[in-house]
Amino acid sequence: MQLTIRGTGPDVNMLSYLMAKNPNNLYERNVSGHLVRLFFGKFSEEEVEVTIFVTPDSIELSRNNSQTYEITSYINDREFAVSSIFCTLIRTALGTALNGKPKEEYEAWVNHRFPLQFSFGPVASHLSDHELLDLFQPLGYEVLITYGEVDYSMDLKSKSIARYITIKGMTTLQMGLRQLFVLIPVLDNYKHYYIDEKEVEKIERYGEGWLDQHPQRELILQQALRFEELYKMVHVKTERHSEIVAEPTMRLNDLRYEMIIRKINQLTHRERIVDLGSGEGRLSEKLGFVEGVKEILAVEPSESQSLKALKRLEKVERNENFVMPKQIMGSLFYYDERLKNKDIMILCEVIEHIDEFRLPKIMETILNDYRPRVLLITTPNREYNEVYKMDEEYRHPDHRFEWTREEFSRWCQMQNRHQEYELTFDGIGEEHELYGKPTQMALFTRKEV
Repeated sequence: MQLTIRGTGPDVNMLSYLMAKNPNNLYERNVSGHLVRLFFGKFSEEEVEVTIFVTPDSIELSRNNSQTYEITSYINDREFAVSSIFCTLIRTALGTALNGKPKEEYEAWVNHRFPLQFSFGPVASHLSDHELLDLFQPLGYEVLITYGEVDYSMDLKSKSIARYITIKGMTTLQMGLRQLFVLIPVLDNYKHYYIDEKEVEKIERYGEGWLDQHPQRELILQQALRFEELYKMVHVKTERHSEIVAEPTMRLNDLRYEMIIRKINQLTHRERIVDLGSGEGRLSEKLGFVEGVKEILAVEPSESQSLKALKRLEKVERNENFVMPKQIMGSLFYYDERLKNKDIMILCEVIEHIDEFRLPKIMETILNDYRPRVLLITTPNREYNEVYKMDEEYRHPDHRFEWTREEFSRWCQMQNRHQEYELTFDGIGEEHELYGKPTQMALFTRKEV
């Protein structure tokens, strides 16, 4: 999978400075088990051609497995096509151009428009040729779509017809790349990473100056953001004015955290809290400000996620009432004496990432060995996926399952077979009259002896 950028005309050699790349050198990096290369095929004052391509390395992928590249557990043909994975892998190589931050002496060229041609492929897209034209032509590009047969035998053991796209027009390098980084993932209605509020921020940043006027704006946003809560976060504007006519709604992640904090504030005992599967530390940070909390254990098996949490917590503006979470490298699959007899344990959007057959053992450890006063679990409500109009079975490619409200209730009751806990259920997010709320919550409250 590759992207070739070709520029012609006076001073086009400035493209190398905008990319911060020496045309005489081969740029080569290993990114999550893939080899990313960038080289200049042509370079003169009036003609520049630079190609960036990605070669999947099966040996490196096998060696690293999920430790450095989490998508490898569900590899598909997108690893061999220009898609969101490709954009993610080349973002670092093109970061200077995307951000418009070359060396100071070349900053004036960031806004200079060149005659540029972007060629990329193969593309695996469900869109027709006409729909592809509707994405690129309104931006002022001439569009050429060609076909070629691609062998995906490394993965799918089959061949398919893939398309290659070339767009040509007068634009700045930064604007052209930003448009591609928004539109390439849209072509396939597929993203290999979780779509959250960061995606909204990226769309707003890369879409500045062109997306609001695009006649296919609604399609682009729906394809890019997918979930209704995120889609609503983008300001709705009138066709003729930049007047905001709708306020962004609260993000579903924030609604979850808000509900969890609200439930905790209603509890008599909340001094000692365990955040199981704490990830980047977003919830743990908020728990640190809850009144009455004296100890927070943030348990996370991933070293990279724990490092992100550490950086997040280091930036927190603290006061005398803030309790710094203690990070623990640990797994739900192994017993840890330090987690016994706490007031509250939280599994926020964790269980659906675990194979279903492994959950009973985990729950037995939590309820029978750790014995928290309260166990709080949140997980997606599968019924609500109808509202999202999803093509995929699950909201996140790493989900092992998603349950209906009835299935979740039945499962919780099975885990509570000794009847030591009282069960209550709730929902989080905007409610649909048929499908309920997007997130479901269960509280296990230990009965007083």
